[in-house]
Amino acid sequence: MAQHDDLTAAATAWRDDDPDPATRAELQALIDGLPRTAAELKDRFAQPLAFGTAGLRGVLRAGPNGMNRAVVRAAAAGLSSYLDSAGRTGPVVIGFDARHGSRDFAEETAAVVTGSGREALLMPKLLPTPLLAYAVRALDATAGVMVTASHNPPADNGYKVYLGGADGRGGQIVPPVDRGIEAAIRAVGPLADVRLGHGWRIIDESLVESYVDAVAALVDADAPKDLRVAYTAMHGVGAETLARVFAKAGFRPPDSVPEQHDPDPDFPTVPFPNPEEPGAMDLVRALAAKTGADIAIANDPDADRCAVAVADPARGPASDPDSWRILRGDEVGVLLADHLIRLGRTGTYATTIVSSQMLRSIAEKAGQPYAETLTGFKWIVRAGEPLAYGYEEALGYCVAPDLVRDKDGISAAILIADLAARLKAAGATLLDRLDELARVHGRHQTDQLSVRVTDVAEIAAAMARLRAHPPAALLGRPVTGNVDLLPDADVVTLRADGVRVVVRPSGTEPKLKAYLETVELTGDAMTRLRGEIGTALGL
Repeated sequence: MAQHDDLTAAATAWRDDDPDPATRAELQALIDGLPRTAAELKDRFAQPLAFGTAGLRGVLRAGPNGMNRAVVRAAAAGLSSYLDSAGRTGPVVIGFDARHGSRDFAEETAAVVTGSGREALLMPKLLPTPLLAYAVRALDATAGVMVTASHNPPADNGYKVYLGGADGRGGQIVPPVDRGIEAAIRAVGPLADVRLGHGWRIIDESLVESYVDAVAALVDADAPKDLRVAYTAMHGVGAETLARVFAKAGFRPPDSVPEQHDPDPDFPTVPFPNPEEPGAMDLVRALAAKTGADIAIANDPDADRCAVAVADPARGPASDPDSWRILRGDEVGVLLADHLIRLGRTGTYATTIVSSQMLRSIAEKAGQPYAETLTGFKWIVRAGEPLAYGYEEALGYCVAPDLVRDKDGISAAILIADLAARLKAAGATLLDRLDELARVHGRHQTDQLSVRVTDVAEIAAAMARLRAHPPAALLGRPVTGNVDLLPDADVVTLRADGVRVVVRPSGTEPKLKAYLETVELTGDAMTRLRGEIGTALGL
């Protein structure tokens, strides 16, 4: 046992400082199980769960390398300390979704914030992440905390921080704020010494009603409303709010997938509750085919993302679920941008370096500013003022920056429904509008090569191979651009005539992603491009 003395000491010290009896017992069982449990304990104490621009996200488990009450207490204490040292006044608003532990972590945060002498405002119930982002602005909070792991597997949870004030404007934190909060968290002493309060305030339900009213008002009351929508909340928290918005805007209630309607933190019908994952939208596609829907819409569990599917006549009759094609994030992104421009929305139209270049063409043709940022809405919402619209290909859309300075799957859903209803009244579909955009701006095709790994070291090795031996040609066309964003970002961009590839590690999951785009190339070009990039990465 001597070889495990340091590990035992670290685990024992953490156990003794852990405020949660359940995770204390969990650690004690691992300590008692040594040496059999050595690998598990080493993993939990290898490093603390890192706090970055996405906040915290990790597996629910005891120890510093997991999501638990001890980690959350330290994070809340560090956040409170940072806000004090930065001279930021005002309340902190706290939201939570339906994941395991979310409410407990939210109340833990409220207790710490209140104990620090600052007002804590707790959302009235489990609600979508966009409601928290909205509340930061609506309540003039200095910061916001959302307890969610978004579309991660059921064993995970997370802790996302928003910043209010003139500099944050209700968006996610960016450097150097994240580094300041991280340093403050590391400076937190024994958790038993963190003062806890009990007088936090529960926000009135009127806040939710004001959000519903504001989002519904994005749609012209006199615009067509004849539309049937199949919908899934994917076991998350979006169903109630989305239904209220649709009703307020004058649409018929969406037909909701019954098996996925109610919040369920175990996500029993999907291995990964992410609309991008294969099979995740099978039930809503089947419902759309059965009910004769015009479009199908899916939110991820915290409803900040929105996916859309449409019946494609080239694939078969609409009554066949397999005929329902899931639109790529880039397709929905340009549809919404074009719709807003046609409605007269002016200002900066923004997307990320991994999204389709069609938005640039759409904005330039409309005479509107265009901006391109690193991945993540923390950057998109800071792309330029006034911000008219921002999107990222990972199903995130900011269609109303003055309401929610982040991606919002609820407001995106009502605006895509508005567009679909207008097109239906004119005898057209979303696919028809995409064809129209392709005729004007060129046919941009996008795809993604995404590889999930069990050892994150494989990602670094693949990026190193690409940098050491980049391809000289893509689809037989010479590579004319090779941009490496290190050290600012772990991103490599390759360009050839009509071809663009962007490769980067995922910021939230153990994945390596390659974003592929071709312009005016047909046939099997995308399949061949996937193969070429896979070879270059050694995957």
